[in-house]
Amino acid sequence: MDLPVDEWKSYVFQKWSLLPKSIQVTISTAETLSDIFLHSSLLLHTYIRIQKITTRVSLNFIQRIFIDHLFCVRHCAICLVNKKYINEGCLAGSGISHSRPHTADISLCYANRSAALFHLGQHEMCLKDIMRAQMHGYPERLQPKMMLRKAECLVTLGRRQEASQTISDLESSFAAKPTLAAAQFQILQTNLCRLKMKAQEKESLTETFPAALTKALEDMDLKGENGQVPSASSSVSLRTDPLRGRYLVATKDILPGELLVKEDAFVSVLHPGEMPPLRHLESKWDTRVTNGDLYCHRCLDHTLATVPCDGCSYAKYCSHDCMQQAWDLYHSVECSLGGLLLTLGVFCHIALRSTLVARFEDASKVIRKLCSEIRNRDTCSPERETLVQTLTCDLGGESENKGKMLEPPVPGCDLNGKYESNYNAVFHLLPHTGNHSPEHRFLCALSVSALCRRLEAAGCYKPAAAVPPGSGSELDVWGVAMLKHVLQLQCNAQAITTIQHTGSKENSVTNSRQVRLATGIFPVISLLNHSCSPNTSVSFISNVATVRASQQIGKGQEILHCYGPHQSRMRAAERQQKLRSQYFFDCSCAACQNEKHSAATGPRWEAFCCRSCGALMQGDDVLICGSTSCTESVSRDHLISRLQDLQQQVGMARKLLRNDKPERAIQLLLGCQRDAQSFLSGEHSLVGEMEDDLAQAYAALGDWQKSATHLQKSLQVVEVRHGPSSVEMGHELFKLAQLFFNG
Repeated sequence: MDLPVDEWKSYVFQKWSLLPKSIQVTISTAETLSDIFLHSSLLLHTYIRIQKITTRVSLNFIQRIFIDHLFCVRHCAICLVNKKYINEGCLAGSGISHSRPHTADISLCYANRSAALFHLGQHEMCLKDIMRAQMHGYPERLQPKMMLRKAECLVTLGRRQEASQTISDLESSFAAKPTLAAAQFQILQTNLCRLKMKAQEKESLTETFPAALTKALEDMDLKGENGQVPSASSSVSLRTDPLRGRYLVATKDILPGELLVKEDAFVSVLHPGEMPPLRHLESKWDTRVTNGDLYCHRCLDHTLATVPCDGCSYAKYCSHDCMQQAWDLYHSVECSLGGLLLTLGVFCHIALRSTLVARFEDASKVIRKLCSEIRNRDTCSPERETLVQTLTCDLGGESENKGKMLEPPVPGCDLNGKYESNYNAVFHLLPHTGNHSPEHRFLCALSVSALCRRLEAAGCYKPAAAVPPGSGSELDVWGVAMLKHVLQLQCNAQAITTIQHTGSKENSVTNSRQVRLATGIFPVISLLNHSCSPNTSVSFISNVATVRASQQIGKGQEILHCYGPHQSRMRAAERQQKLRSQYFFDCSCAACQNEKHSAATGPRWEAFCCRSCGALMQGDDVLICGSTSCTESVSRDHLISRLQDLQQQVGMARKLLRNDKPERAIQLLLGCQRDAQSFLSGEHSLVGEMEDDLAQAYAALGDWQKSATHLQKSLQVVEVRHGPSSVEMGHELFKLAQLFFNG
């Protein structure tokens, strides 16, 4: 998903293996990104091949579009009758994306979606869809029913004057054109009378608690102004070190929960095919609903009423304003490149979008640095010199200073030492060029070259204002910039996540989990170094990232962030391997150092216990009881086999829960608990999972006290594994709050 599709990767790697050894050596030993890009782009005789692959990807996408459109037409009404309102809303939204403007199809899809939104209580969005249906020519014979829905929305929202006017218009319409059948007319008249009474007595509604809470979180500001790093609070400061690079430290004692960074993504790209884990989307046609149907492609706001791009069937937005902003910034170029961008992957898409957004910033200093890299070689070809001269002309300043740069004290900062979330900061993130394999560099360079070739052929790429138009080689420099961004992203891309709840409305207790929604670049968050046991946590509201202290941080301590391999999720050896392969460093954080001393038993959430005395077992292939007074021993393979059998039994119990058979699930889980006590540590993760499952089963039966008791035991295991301030602990506490509320 982040990298190109497998077919293109396989083809490029095959071509690499067939290249003459001399060319492989030239590309492998290239010292700069410009050399890698220019050497690789000369080999792009495979452009026809990527066109074929892109066409195949596009055709698959078009085939899905065609099937979806037929599905929308056939099944919207079925969903509405069966009260599957979210299903109906998503299907109608898909139909809107694939219908022509100002046709009966699109107006009917908007009207159908407005009905779904009305039943879901989304009255503001319902009104907007009613307006859009009318704008696209909704049939006059169907207007009365939709206008009645509009009046009811207005009444519910407390907008009595507008509601009264709509009701008055409806009455006039009935009187002027009595075209409805007698039964339909009677039903509408009855509803109209009810609405008139409701409109007279309805008071304005206050904002709901969840909406108010979300707004409060969005409006929360940083504590104090930071003149050095505007997206950070005054509690932190930027430092630099030859070994650690750039990093943030606490300028004073910081308490848990304090907001340290609040940063908008410089750019973000929604992942195209992620399936939302929603249990109320269960039927066969719901598998077509993806995050692309539920989230704005610019700001990542969740919405059931997306506004599609007029030029393509993929991009969707939460409003016309978002659609226009995206068009002005980047989508006017990206709109015709859908198949190619799907082929080349999210990293190439982000790289392109970054350079497009840079057009609206003063990129002259960045361009000079690029030109400096291109020019500063022992041998400089005439083509390269022409490229440099083209880029350095008309950049402003005195003639004798053209092409020269004054380096700020910290890379990414301006000359005043300020580090802002802009293209200059993005450009100075490290690509770690020398650490990537030659094959990977070749793949990235050839992919970017194909993108540049397509942009040049389409004539749709407009470079930054600082680059004079009309030069045949100006796109090469931006190709180098895009290559740098693609390589940067392996170490600097941030997974943008959201909390999604699972479970139907009928469930008293819902589960929640963190899922990946998009990939973005956050220059300030990229300053944070890694720890397997960090002192901060990162969360997202749409495409805004917030970093909070998860524990007390003393003055002068470094602000640390986890890059993914967390001590609560994997062992030190696995963490080290992942960090070395993706981020090119060996972790020496406190968690890794401490784990060396507890390697005998392993993590507590994976530990086995002695069946005789209950002490923890120690060892590798053969486990020996940790108690000096016990001689019990057993092979690890035997215990792992028992654990796998137990996991299968727990899986069967969960299936019974899903099939609304909580009594049978409880019997099976209690048996599993008795078996677990004979060989699993009380803090083993599976023990905690069984307690959580029992809590769900008793909640389904309405036995809140037993449910809460089991969930509190699950909390103890979760705290051992993930820590008291973890997201996982938050999920369990939220479930416990629901139990206390219901009980």
